[in-house]
Amino acid sequence: MESMSSPEAEPADVLPVVAPQLRALRRRASLTLEAAARAAGLSPAHLSRLETGQRQPSLPMLLALARIYGTTVSELLGETVTERDAVVRAADMEPTAAGGWTYWQAGSPGRGMQALRVHVPHGSQGDIVRVHPGEEWLYVLTGRLRLRLGDATHLLAAGDSAHFDSLTPHRIAAQDPDGVELLFVHTLLQSPTATLCLGPTPGETS
Repeated sequence: MESMSSPEAEPADVLPVVAPQLRALRRRASLTLEAAARAAGLSPAHLSRLETGQRQPSLPMLLALARIYGTTVSELLGETVTERDAVVRAADMEPTAAGGWTYWQAGSPGRGMQALRVHVPHGSQGDIVRVHPGEEWLYVLTGRLRLRLGDATHLLAAGDSAHFDSLTPHRIAAQDPDGVELLFVHTLLQSPTATLCLGPTPGETS
């Protein structure tokens, strides 16, 4: 099972220097150092060191801060985002495979809220439990979905939906041999340094 370390834990891999953006975006959100640190589960001294470049944040820290500041990890990292179209045409939705799942971007990339159409085949990733910051909403288009949330298991049919906090341990699997197709929206804030929460990651175990 995946686990989340505390936000102040030492990162295994550091990310690019983000000090200038961290301070500017906190001020743009009209938050004091103390208030932002408290909301992110950090000490004010630790957040101050991040803002002055004395320490580098882990990805969980960036996810927490981006959510609090109402922005994306991309903006925290100072990445420039090209102008995004409001409309995504079906012809432009290229399928991408990950861990046996197939998904199509149904919204503009680089936003805090990501929208996808997803096909989950039967038997794919049924034992992988996920825990990560954010919220998820899903709507079953075809087939039946077996959704595990914490200790409860739910069977969803076409037309059913679910909306939950992603810090609740969750597991998604297709109930029927033909698989299940979903509309899927999540607030796992995206950047090139953060992978979509679909498909197993290297070294991941159930």
